[in-house]
Amino acid sequence: MRITLGVTGGVAAYKAAELVRRLQQEGHSVQVVMTRAAREFVTPLTFAALSGQKVITDLFRDSSGSEANLESAIEHIAVAQRTDLLLVAPATADIMAKFARGVADDFLTTLYLACTAPVVVAPAMNVNMWNHTATQENVATLRARGVKIAQPDEGYLACGMTGPGRLAGLEEILTAIHEITKAHRDLDGETILVSAGPTCEDLDPVRFLTNRSSGKMGYAVAEAAARRGAKVILVSGPVNLETPAGVERADVRTAEEMRRAVLDRSAEASMIILAAAVADYRPVERRAEKIKKGNAPLTISLEPTTDILAELAKNKGQKIVVGFAAETERVAENARKKLASKNADLIVANDVTAEGAGFDQDTNVVTLFSRDGRDHALPKMPKTEVAQRILDEVLRLRSVLHAPASRHSNV
Repeated sequence: MRITLGVTGGVAAYKAAELVRRLQQEGHSVQVVMTRAAREFVTPLTFAALSGQKVITDLFRDSSGSEANLESAIEHIAVAQRTDLLLVAPATADIMAKFARGVADDFLTTLYLACTAPVVVAPAMNVNMWNHTATQENVATLRARGVKIAQPDEGYLACGMTGPGRLAGLEEILTAIHEITKAHRDLDGETILVSAGPTCEDLDPVRFLTNRSSGKMGYAVAEAAARRGAKVILVSGPVNLETPAGVERADVRTAEEMRRAVLDRSAEASMIILAAAVADYRPVERRAEKIKKGNAPLTISLEPTTDILAELAKNKGQKIVVGFAAETERVAENARKKLASKNADLIVANDVTAEGAGFDQDTNVVTLFSRDGRDHALPKMPKTEVAQRILDEVLRLRSVLHAPASRHSNV
């Protein structure tokens, strides 16, 4: 699991070093983010040496004080998207107040707002600060939003006072992590087959027909499903994306290769999400030699490819089958028609000409058309969040369509 550890300014900051070690011993990758105040207690070099990764200290400067490049200007978004869990230990009263009120004035607070992964906060502060009404209201607010609080221990504090406020023990923090990650693993035991990216249909050894799909939406679905506990099989066309952690990937090139790969693995899947932009047509003939340029018009004969969604959904049994529809007009009409004609359970449709919904973007604007007649339009949001909404709808649909059937009757 990829854990981002936020370290804030308090005497207990030194304990975060041992926490990094314990997390690594459990097999986790740890990315440390330090606030300005935390650097008054422990140097970034300490955490960099322990974690083997650079330590993030500022929105606009790296840990050496150099000005950030263009990539790091949006690094809080990139870190949020690749984080499986955000842990803040120690968490000061100040950072919890900022989290509760939505203040985003440094890297850690901005990361928190951008993060959709589970969050664990381990407070550490003076007893009077912990007991203050403002702090307790902020704690209650965070708990109501799903943040797991690792309750501080009671005992002798650095300020000389005795009472609650000491950073929870490492075992208690690790237990909190295990509890919240287990609660978010609602796809444990599921096998989900996802297709993503474009296909390429060769005209000759040099040229081919393809489309503008980047694969980002399908990869976001695969990553989200894996985070939620599923075994994920990703059948991918040619893309420039890294395989999400814990995901089994099969690379294909043509529509027929994708069809065979999907059909070969479909029997073991309880859910099938076909996000790939598969070519609708392919050349009737692939030339053995490069087609030479001439002055006369060139005519190329095309034939339709096999409809993978329709073929899979025809005999789906208890499987939930999801298709995608990238449209440029009459989105709702075309999506509902596709839902019925393909025998799908859910169609994720969007107008690719809309702002924020086109190809190769990190955001999307979609409407979910479900088999039970529910149409749910989503506003523009990151594809990582769209992926979560799709999975939520898949689970809802299964409970509606197949209850009281056994959860894994088709596996």
